[in-house]
Amino acid sequence: DLVVLPAHDPPAAQRLLELKQEATMASFENTVTIRRPVEDVFAFLADFENVPTWNYAIVETKKTSPGPVGVGTTYRQIRSIPDTSEEGFEVTAFEPTSRLEVHGNIGHFIATISYLLTPTGDGTRLTNVVNLKPSSGVLRLLAPLAASRVKASVAANLDTLKQVLETGQPT
Repeated sequence: DLVVLPAHDPPAAQRLLELKQEATMASFENTVTIRRPVEDVFAFLADFENVPTWNYAIVETKKTSPGPVGVGTTYRQIRSIPDTSEEGFEVTAFEPTSRLEVHGNIGHFIATISYLLTPTGDGTRLTNVVNLKPSSGVLRLLAPLAASRVKASVAANLDTLKQVLETGQPT
C-alpha cells in the first residue's frame, strides 16, 4: 500500500496512519454476569491453563515462563479451530479481581484480549474486550466479516465459562 503523507502537516500525517491502522483492526466486546464472587472468577481466569475447559477451540494451554502469573507471564496453546495451530500470548495486565489482559498471536490474528471484572449484587459482571489485527494482508479484507463470527464464538465461550463457574460442569 502506498500512502502519501503531507510533509507540511505532521498531525494530518499521523491521523492518516491512525485511520489506516483502524481500518485493519476489528474490535468487539461481550458481557456476561456470573453468579460467583469476583475473587473466584478472577482466580479461574488468571489460571490460563483453564482455557480449554471453557473455550471449545483450544485443546491445551501451558504456561511457558517460571513463577506466579503476572505481567510478563507467557503461554503456548494448541488451537483446533479453524485449523490446528500453536499460538503464543503474554499477560500484559494483571490487576487482581478487576482486570486481566493478554496479547499475542491468536488464530489468524494478533490480538489483545481484556477481561474486566466488576462485582455485582449477586456475582460478577465480566466484560471481555477483543481487539484483532489481521496477521496477513489477505485477512485485512476479511477482518470485518471474521470479527462478527469471532464475536459470536467468544460469546458462546463466555456462556460456557459462566456454566463452568456456576455449576462446575461445562454445558
